[in-house]
Amino acid sequence: MSIIQKKLAPFPRTGISLLPTPCHRLDRLSQETGCELWIKRDDLTGFGFGGNKTRKFDFLMADAMQKGCDSLIGIGANQSNFCRILSAVGSCYGLDVFLVLSGDKPDHPTGNLLIDHMLNATIYHVPRSRRESRARELYDELTAGGRNVYFMPPGGSTPIGTLGYAAGFDEILRDIKQSNVNIRHIIHASSSAGTQAGLVLGQAMTGWDGRITGISVDVPEKELAKDVFTLASQAGTLVDVSVDMDLVHTDGAYIGEGYGIPTPACREAIQRFASREGIFLDTVYTGKGASALLDYCAKGIIPTGEGVLFIHTGGNIQLFE
Repeated sequence: MSIIQKKLAPFPRTGISLLPTPCHRLDRLSQETGCELWIKRDDLTGFGFGGNKTRKFDFLMADAMQKGCDSLIGIGANQSNFCRILSAVGSCYGLDVFLVLSGDKPDHPTGNLLIDHMLNATIYHVPRSRRESRARELYDELTAGGRNVYFMPPGGSTPIGTLGYAAGFDEILRDIKQSNVNIRHIIHASSSAGTQAGLVLGQAMTGWDGRITGISVDVPEKELAKDVFTLASQAGTLVDVSVDMDLVHTDGAYIGEGYGIPTPACREAIQRFASREGIFLDTVYTGKGASALLDYCAKGIIPTGEGVLFIHTGGNIQLFE
């Protein structure tokens, strides 16, 4: 049993994710870039169309069920991957789901929002500035009516949810060992901080001496780094592990004009991954993360021949908006 497995053993989990996810070499892109590129396919976690959020829900839903909750509240944007998975797990476990989403109510829902409706979630559309306060009001209304409510912030990025990617890091270390490649870099798109915080916590547990870089898709890199460190530290208290700020690396150079607005490099990365590897990325998260990966290779930030792992965090439903 690994150190991460020992640390996480006391925490219940549901096992909704189909794990382990595949990890394989990107043959054609490796040839083009001169770097040894590998990909962790967390787009294939299976449940509710998959993606990185299912790893968090393995722990979040176990916590909710242990507390006897009958209702779930989630916050996100209209096309939130997190809220799609939340709606799916609510249906699976027989819990009522309430979503507070930023964005106008469309006449004809598409993508993730369409799936939320299919899963019978109760949806409230509010301005982004009202999202948090409306969710708290809803929580008070439901609890006053006798419901036992489990409240989740954007991305499910809580200390409990963060443990999902500490467990994921343990899986990644096994992948690296089996690859027989000296992978020194891990790159992924980062936003609500939960995925990166879990990876950093896993690194703190194990002492892995590579570099994990979160490519911000919406907030300045210093703000993201602060969020990652705070969340990783909070999760660390659950498992008696301290986290050093030196482990947190973020890059805000690939945001472009803002969240959900694809850059030309993002669109090029999406096209290259599709046409070279048959792998589909989205314009909100993975496309921007992959654009950083390819740029790092082109600029020599990742030296020729060096191993790098890109985590595909899912979100392919966005292609059908």
